[in-house]
Amino acid sequence: MLLVFGSLNVDLVFEVEHLPAPGETVLTAGYTRLAGGKGANQAAAAAKAGAAVRMAGAVGNDGLASIATAGLEEAGVDLGLVRRREVPTGLAVIGVERSGENSIIVAAGANATVRSADVADADLVAARTLLLQNEVPFDQSLDLALRAKRQGVRVVWNMAPAKRLDAAALGAIDVLVVNAGELRMVAGADGEPLALGRGLSGGHGLDVVVTLGGEGALVVTPESAGRLPALPVQVVDTTGAGDAFTGCLAASLDEGGSLDVAARRAAVAGALSCTALGAQAAQPRASRIDEGLALLPPMQPLTVS
Repeated sequence: MLLVFGSLNVDLVFEVEHLPAPGETVLTAGYTRLAGGKGANQAAAAAKAGAAVRMAGAVGNDGLASIATAGLEEAGVDLGLVRRREVPTGLAVIGVERSGENSIIVAAGANATVRSADVADADLVAARTLLLQNEVPFDQSLDLALRAKRQGVRVVWNMAPAKRLDAAALGAIDVLVVNAGELRMVAGADGEPLALGRGLSGGHGLDVVVTLGGEGALVVTPESAGRLPALPVQVVDTTGAGDAFTGCLAASLDEGGSLDVAARRAAVAGALSCTALGAQAAQPRASRIDEGLALLPPMQPLTVS
């Protein structure tokens, strides 16, 4: 089973001709209200990719809570560890322009109340894989990651929003998932993604997967490195593409797939999620991911000196 510890939000999505510059007002005809939050997005993506998934997090005791959990219920995610708190449900405001680029403002709400203690040891031991992000308190995620490592549970951490990590935090991670900007923040240095990924992987004994948008992804382990191309698609909305990638990656690993196989499936899922509006609403099911795999070229090995 895959245990996802993270955020649940409601997304208000505004389609606009262009994203507003500072001080600018941009008008649009309406908006769409959708379930979101990086934790919930990744949990839904993993379930759609075929994994058994349990979500741990928090929503408010308000009318938005049922919207925040609706997509998870539809995907078949176990919500037994989602708590109700006397604060507002998390909320995100997302502007999406014609090109598919987006701008996002997030209010944490109930996500700020999530605690490692919400997950009992028995719940943690029942999982093969723990999936984390950074939209709930970092210290609570790190505490749970360290508990998971002691129990022999694989830890996959999408370090988004990014932060600099010390050696203890890096030592709690089995698979680090970042984009190029997040990779620089985690490494605390500028440089090419391959070099930075190799430094983290070799220095801390973890696997690093770097998403590169339209340029594909890098997969770096202490022993090897490779580049995955991007699956060509007609982009409608990039919101949640990284979550679809990460959720599918964790699902494939949890089901026993190798990192290379999991990354290929994740690359397809992330690309397909860009072909429709919204985060969870656009996520592909396992059958569609399987179809897309036939169109994705093989990974290109990269020389590791």
